[in-house]
Amino acid sequence: MQKTLVSIFFLSVMVSAQAPSGYYNGTSGLTGYALKSKLHEIISNKFVNWHYGDLPNFYNQTDLDKYYDHGPSNTTILLDIYSEIPNGPDLYEYTSANVASSASAEGAGYNREHMMPQSTFNGNYPMYSDIFYIIPADAYINQRRSNYPYGIANSTIYNTFSNGSKIGNSGIPNYPYASRVYEPIDEFKGDVARSLLYFVVRYEGKLNSFNYDYSSSSTITPANDQCPLDGTEERAFDNAYIAMLLQWHQQDPVSQREIDRNNAVYNLQKNRNPFIDNPSWVNDIWGQTPDNIAPQSPQNLTVTQNSAYFNTLSWSPSSSSDVIGYKIYQNGVLIGSTRETTFSADHLNPSTSYTYTVKAYDNGYLLSADSNSISATTLGNDSYAKDLIITKYLEGTSNNKAIEITNKTGHSVNLNNYRLFIQFPSSSSYYFPSPYELEGIIENNESFVVINPSANFSCYTVDQAKLATSAPQMTYSGSQYLELRYKSSPIDVMGVSGVNNSSVLANVSLYRKSTVNQPANLFSITEWNSYPSNYCQNLGNLATEESVKNKENNIRIYPNPAEEFIFVEGATEKISTAKIFDMSGRLMISENNPFRNKKSITVKNLSSGNYLLNLEGKVYQFIKK
Repeated sequence: MQKTLVSIFFLSVMVSAQAPSGYYNGTSGLTGYALKSKLHEIISNKFVNWHYGDLPNFYNQTDLDKYYDHGPSNTTILLDIYSEIPNGPDLYEYTSANVASSASAEGAGYNREHMMPQSTFNGNYPMYSDIFYIIPADAYINQRRSNYPYGIANSTIYNTFSNGSKIGNSGIPNYPYASRVYEPIDEFKGDVARSLLYFVVRYEGKLNSFNYDYSSSSTITPANDQCPLDGTEERAFDNAYIAMLLQWHQQDPVSQREIDRNNAVYNLQKNRNPFIDNPSWVNDIWGQTPDNIAPQSPQNLTVTQNSAYFNTLSWSPSSSSDVIGYKIYQNGVLIGSTRETTFSADHLNPSTSYTYTVKAYDNGYLLSADSNSISATTLGNDSYAKDLIITKYLEGTSNNKAIEITNKTGHSVNLNNYRLFIQFPSSSSYYFPSPYELEGIIENNESFVVINPSANFSCYTVDQAKLATSAPQMTYSGSQYLELRYKSSPIDVMGVSGVNNSSVLANVSLYRKSTVNQPANLFSITEWNSYPSNYCQNLGNLATEESVKNKENNIRIYPNPAEEFIFVEGATEKISTAKIFDMSGRLMISENNPFRNKKSITVKNLSSGNYLLNLEGKVYQFIKK
């Protein structure tokens, strides 16, 4: 059936094409990479990550063919963009049950196809099961595509498939780093482009850790071709590849199929593809023209906090208007980057000297000269935790699984390098399936929860959790060994590796004792208070004993991060002064009797960054968005 025959159906559902009211709050007036980062924040918040095994069933909601060979009443036949023939009957069709592990010809079954090859991110969750770019696709075509990037094929063609898509040598202008590409048909080139652009927005902050280094065309072989990330977090792709994606986005506008799929995935994952909702944002982000002038250096680099395990740095921003970030160097080695003017260098050794410099970089990725150099020697010891610590472990009935992790390090922590691992038994030993990667920022003295999205606890909802996933790490039965790792190193563990841990981890809620202030890579049940299965109290807060202690202070500030106001809750009637300092100690705001007739302090005139709120000598750190 021609797609024009279902245009009446298209008109009937156009009213549901918009994002929920307020979903994109905060994007007004933003362009360039600032807009991209804001969209990342929006579509990552409250993201629900399902198991890879859930996807075939979900395809009955997200990928039914109601647009070409079948009408709106179709409830079984999937749409496969690799084999769909838009203007005629398809040669074969699939239902969600027709999953195939391999195929020797077209029409033998479908695969769950990662439009961004899973080898890019080592098959790790949550990327491994993000429905937005994992589609049902013919198994034979998918196997032939392998890890080849999408692209424009030249005259040397190796495979041509039933709907006209093909694999050939790369003809992408000015792009030498791929030997072969898979070219979809024109009908779906925009769909592909918007899916890839979604990927680099959703996983901004992790892109530099993915497999992207194909900078030498002499090393390219068909086995290692992948989608050409360039290692940057903002631009994400090589300029020539971005040019092709923008061309595909323009020549194949958003279709009703994409609008419907966007709404269906939102119902499942609670996030959206912003380039389907607002196609103009593609050019707003990637259509800028960088200059060729290197930015000015940042100034006044100082160490604002020194600890046994971290140094917090602060500097004055570069005076150049096109700066998008700063690179931080420790003893001459790049250790991180940030858009802010503060950075905590962590995982340091006690009683050790470190030297730092900072460079600014602009939207053309030109680097400034070094800032001034600053040195610091870490303390021999202090009261802070050396790393994050697991503070609660809940193993309840069915999918009631949750882990609480707390930051007592003395500084905010970026979670992008942290992973949860779980160990499962095999026929003769034990193995670790793909890990689940954490993400976001956790402030000092705050806790967050990782929860199974099908959990049903009495005291806590899935929507309250920072991270929700049914990755293998959150399907434990109480016999498995779990690890919290920083990069490749275990920092805190539950159970003992290589054994059945049912005697200590099954059917219990374990709460870390308040006397335990450091993570441990050797598990000891003596560090934990044990409660019955499904016990759930103070989840998402500090341990129960610590909550009691903090009530004596009876002051809470929120929200954090803040946009226009910091609200102060508690015994504020005796507070005579409120002062806000930046991280260099400069006084930014001072108010006498600040809470006489209100409960908030305006911060809307502060620049984005980290600040300290001083209330009668008690200091609370917060972030201004």
